[in-house]
Amino acid sequence: MKKSEAKLIVGGWSKPSKMPCKSYSIPAEACKTGSKLREQAGTVCSDCYACKGMYRFPVVQAALQRRLDSLVDPDWTDAMVAIIGDDEYFRWHDSGDLQGQWHLQQICDVARATPGTMHWLPTKEAAEVHRYAKHHDIPENLVIRISAPMVDGKIPKGLSSRSVTAPTQGVWTCPAPQQNGQCGSCRACWDTNVDNVDYLMH
Repeated sequence: MKKSEAKLIVGGWSKPSKMPCKSYSIPAEACKTGSKLREQAGTVCSDCYACKGMYRFPVVQAALQRRLDSLVDPDWTDAMVAIIGDDEYFRWHDSGDLQGQWHLQQICDVARATPGTMHWLPTKEAAEVHRYAKHHDIPENLVIRISAPMVDGKIPKGLSSRSVTAPTQGVWTCPAPQQNGQCGSCRACWDTNVDNVDYLMH
């Protein structure tokens, strides 16, 4: 499948200025847990970056919605594989989150079909990830990071899998705020040896 064809199927991709790679995003309003957290003071979603700034531009909102709608397309997985190609890194959901275990299954299928790519999936859908992992293996090239719901809150409990982070080796603090908002050479989010990454509010 050509990338031009794949783009039409999945609604394109995003390229956040911070990231060293492509990303995939859907509307933040479609976040299941995040939508509830946005209504609560002190949560990491109460001032969600994906609900302001350039994310609010009509053209961006339309693209996010197209991607959300595309998730049920039977060719979605093949199209995502074509878009990622042989990229070294890929980030899931700079905006939005898992829609269910079926969605996580699709992402796992994409990761398995792109073994040369390290995938990073941050999510607040801990229950969905835990339920899925009880019956399915997480690809080794997919790093799932369960996000803490509260600012300065406890580190979420992970799973006994090298692909799902657990707080056993301390915390790595994201250096982007000291690097003009850029990842720079840091790839900790995609590193299976880094158990937890601490992000400052942005």
